[in-house]
Amino acid sequence: MEFCPTCGNLLQFELPHRDRPSRFFCPSCPYVSNIESKVKIKRKQHLVRKKMEPVFSEEDRKNGPQTDGVTCPHCGYGKAMYHQAQIRSADEPMTTFFWCLNEKCGKNWRED
Repeated sequence: MEFCPTCGNLLQFELPHRDRPSRFFCPSCPYVSNIESKVKIKRKQHLVRKKMEPVFSEEDRKNGPQTDGVTCPHCGYGKAMYHQAQIRSADEPMTTFFWCLNEKCGKNWRED
C-alpha cells in the first residue's frame, strides 16, 4: 500500500494507457507517481549452506538405551536404540527417536 505524501490518502492504481506507464494517483489531490516496469538487480549474493550439528551425536547413539519392544519399519528388526526429546510445546508428549540396531539397516525414525 502506498500513501500520498502531501495529504496522506491511500493511493489508487491506474493501468498503463497508450504511451503512459502504470501509476499511482491520489483521488483527492493532483499527486501522481509513475511505476517503473523494469526491475534492477543491484548485486548477486551467493548463499552458502550452513553446516549444522546433529542433535544427537554419534556417541549418544552408541551409548543410548535399547529396547526390544519396537520393530524397525524399514527392515523389520526387533531391536532399536532410542532417545527422547521435547521438540514441541510443553503440553505435548515427548518425541522418541529410534535407530535400528541391525548392522545392515541402521535407519532412523521417530514416533510423536
